[in-house]
Amino acid sequence: MLPEEFVQRLNVQKYVNPEALLKALDESSPVSIRINLAKWGKKPFGYEPVPWCNNGYYLHSRPSYTLDPLFHSGCYYPQEASSMFLEQVIKQTSDVSGKLRVLDLCAAPGGKSTHLSDLIGQGNLLVANEAIRSRAPILAETITRWGLGNTVVTQNDPAAFGKLPGYFDIILVDAPCSGEGMFRSEIAVREWSADNTAHCSERQKRILMDVWPALKENGVLIYSTCTFNPGENEENLKWFIEKKEAACIHVDVSEYSGITEIDYEGIYGYGFYPDKVRGEGLFISAIRKLGQQDRFHFKNLKNSEFQPDKSDLAIINQWTGFSNDRIIKRNNEVYAVPCNMDDYLNIYKNLKVIKPGTRIFAVKNKSYLPSHELALSKMLKNDVFPVNEINLCESLSFLKRDNFTLGNVPKGWNILTYKGVNLGFVNNIGERLNNYYPMEWRIRMNLPDPGKENIIVWDQ
Repeated sequence: MLPEEFVQRLNVQKYVNPEALLKALDESSPVSIRINLAKWGKKPFGYEPVPWCNNGYYLHSRPSYTLDPLFHSGCYYPQEASSMFLEQVIKQTSDVSGKLRVLDLCAAPGGKSTHLSDLIGQGNLLVANEAIRSRAPILAETITRWGLGNTVVTQNDPAAFGKLPGYFDIILVDAPCSGEGMFRSEIAVREWSADNTAHCSERQKRILMDVWPALKENGVLIYSTCTFNPGENEENLKWFIEKKEAACIHVDVSEYSGITEIDYEGIYGYGFYPDKVRGEGLFISAIRKLGQQDRFHFKNLKNSEFQPDKSDLAIINQWTGFSNDRIIKRNNEVYAVPCNMDDYLNIYKNLKVIKPGTRIFAVKNKSYLPSHELALSKMLKNDVFPVNEINLCESLSFLKRDNFTLGNVPKGWNILTYKGVNLGFVNNIGERLNNYYPMEWRIRMNLPDPGKENIIVWDQ
């Protein structure tokens, strides 16, 4: 049963068909994924495309992502279809061909961050932030799997970004909300209350006010929620624009049936209602910053504390395509950062960074231990390490960190692949094969009998 106060509000809410929406919320959620074309070029068998996303596809049923090695290697991400409309908002409001700095402010678990990573490309910088400490490692894991190497992961309150005035060209605020758009989930229904919608609205206002100084003049802020509540959506943006010099941006949705254009006193928002679109509930809008904005002034910071050794750089050049001027060393761990050193150092000095970029290797007793992040990175050079293709059962044993053996594996570091995509490293030390899949990521569920994995079938 849906909350009575929610149902009563729908009966008087503009743009909503209460009877049709309530019926749709009683149905099963659509299943959709977005493919990482940098790693995987196939489409799901019998696929149906998500209209507003080039790489988005609906599935006929929900597979077991946990039991699919291609999920763990970053070939696709299970993302809700409505949220993929972010792609159209970015394309219609911003020029992604130039040099961009983009912030995803409330980023965990990372679906929209990986989408932004795709959209802006490897030549631009994405800062993916999560304020809640317990959720930040999940975000870092998602970014690592995606493997494009253009993202710094941070863990900061929105107010911290005021230290970087006028720094970002685009800011996405996928704001914490009352979750009405997810009411097909019993958890979302149980957590809802009228008091919580009011609390969410006030929190969203604070988030917008706190992060606004970090947006450049003429920059774009994209605001989204997964709720139908006008008090958390268009009314909040109206309140905000009355206090700041900003203008709402119109987005053309004429090619996409079912998307509801909301016009609230000059605020243009786009509502995704499950009775009209094949997806969950979503609100999204874009505003442009007007007026003057102080620009961030780079401090001339020294890089001596992060300076790699010449031998480190030699290995970098041998193993990867990363540029030497983007390499840092922290406590014997070597990373490639996704921006120039001035950018990185100023981010590092002003924010709490939990993932600087791509961790390439650790130096231990003058030996170079390649990182799992390197195995998943698109910047790893081909033929640096021996490659061993393994089957599904072997892949799941590797991902579970069970003991397993492989024949004809050369001594030393080897990469394991599944369907031609890197899974991670093993080290053959002679008497055994050491598994270097991250312990904290390992599959914990019991494995089914072979042939009963329920994973995605792909077009040949």
